Amino acid sequence: MPLALFKGRFSHCLAGFVTLALVAPWSSADSTELLSRDERMELDLSEYRVTDPDASYFDVEARMELLRETDNAVLLQEIDERTLGPSCQQLLNQEPLTTRGAIPGYYPSPEEWELASEPLFAFEDSVSGLAGAFVASGDVFYAECLVRYLHRWAEAKALTTFVFDSNDPQAWFASESMLFAAAMAYSIVRPYIDGMEGERKEIEQWMHGLALQHSAFPGQPEESCCNNHFYRRALYASMIGVLVEDDELFRFGVSAIYSALHDMTEEGALPLEVSRGRRATHYQNYALIYLITNMQIIHRQGYDIFDLEYQGNTIHDGVDFLFEILDNPAALGDYAPLEQYTGFLKDPQYFTWMDIYLSHFDHPRVSDFVKRVRPLYNRSAGGFITLYFMDPDAQEHVYLDEERRRSEAFRGLGE
Repeated sequence: MPLALFKGRFSHCLAGFVTLALVAPWSSADSTELLSRDERMELDLSEYRVTDPDASYFDVEARMELLRETDNAVLLQEIDERTLGPSCQQLLNQEPLTTRGAIPGYYPSPEEWELASEPLFAFEDSVSGLAGAFVASGDVFYAECLVRYLHRWAEAKALTTFVFDSNDPQAWFASESMLFAAAMAYSIVRPYIDGMEGERKEIEQWMHGLALQHSAFPGQPEESCCNNHFYRRALYASMIGVLVEDDELFRFGVSAIYSALHDMTEEGALPLEVSRGRRATHYQNYALIYLITNMQIIHRQGYDIFDLEYQGNTIHDGVDFLFEILDNPAALGDYAPLEQYTGFLKDPQYFTWMDIYLSHFDHPRVSDFVKRVRPLYNRSAGGFITLYFMDPDAQEHVYLDEERRRSEAFRGLGE
């Protein structure tokens, strides 16, 4: 479809990024000029509009039919584990979060961060768990429970009182994933709910208001205006935009794809991610979780977003570069040290984007890696992704035992 593609050079989003750009031997000057927030807002994305508000991020009806007929052992195990879903009454007894205390930063205080984040994680696991139970079982009980659960939060005006603090943004960051967890889970069940019009209306007004309130803060120009946190805000914007038929909010979500492709180097690096020192590789992958999941939402509205080429770049370049730096950290040039953090490779939640990507494209490296870490679950960014997306012909059995499969995934990257 025709879109107005803006050419030429753009100003830096990060003034301090210039020095890094000059010393990175593998990147060109043009590729390191980042799209500023103002320039991003000027993009003509008018061709993008919500076309099907009942389209979730996958074809729920078709997937449920496939799951009813499958004899794939990986999927059958997922079905068995999801069918007996969580206790609805127990979830409804949870108190909605109506006040937000400070959340410590992850890297200075990972244990304190995790403790403070437990109620947030419980919300994300709850909504994702109920959606997964519905898909696995076909029992509308779980769909109705999800609506009742979210309605309690909407009635309590949960999450609406957070205060954005640029010096302590962790509570703001945490709200991102709660929003897209709720929206994506709700998108799965909404078409199957008869009645409950009042509850659904309040839920949608609540999520819509939260999305507008939260996305009104652009973030810090040195980081969260334009990096993976922007991609996370875009994920809830796309999904909630679809649910409430807000074209402008949907286009906010689409703009993240254009921003990422614009900023990408010729090699496929995302500059704001690979400039994260020892975690450069981790953040290149982390960004792909939200970009590719967002692209899937946009794709379901009828757009060939996975084939989009913008400023000479495609999402495939970003995927290929990830595997290049996993194999050879020297490909990062002077952006980051060779001694890269690799602990994330043993955690399946970081690779849910792979099953989505493989539902569109063949990619031997992605396919080989993901076999070692399935089944994939991310409590916020889509839930039980292997259950929803894996081709039954892709893999017959879970790879070895839990501990060994993670170790093998780590070692297998060098093969």
